[in-house]
Amino acid sequence: MKSKLHRVSVTQADLNYIGSITLDEDLVDAADFMEGERVQILNCNNGERFETYVIKGERGSGMVCLNGPAARRVAVGDVVIVISYAWMEKEEAKVYKPTVVFPDTETNKLIEG
Repeated sequence: MKSKLHRVSVTQADLNYIGSITLDEDLVDAADFMEGERVQILNCNNGERFETYVIKGERGSGMVCLNGPAARRVAVGDVVIVISYAWMEKEEAKVYKPTVVFPDTETNKLIEG
């Protein structure tokens, strides 16, 4: 695991968009995600696990929007975990510390402190 957003709430699901997960740019930065990066989505409400890629959404909006086919795997209000992974050499992996972000689940805003 490279980084994780632990428990954010889905704010939108747009079946008619090409694909991806649109995330508030504050969440993208905090979790050290990159636009276009492949991520795994774990839906805490229904057990679905699937992959898509990151698109930056409006900063400060709290947006967590599943787009395209992924929109069928969630409902607005579902709580999801977003995880990215990275390849690295064994010695690097032994000392690597992943970024884990615990936003406020109701607002998807970063918690200070």
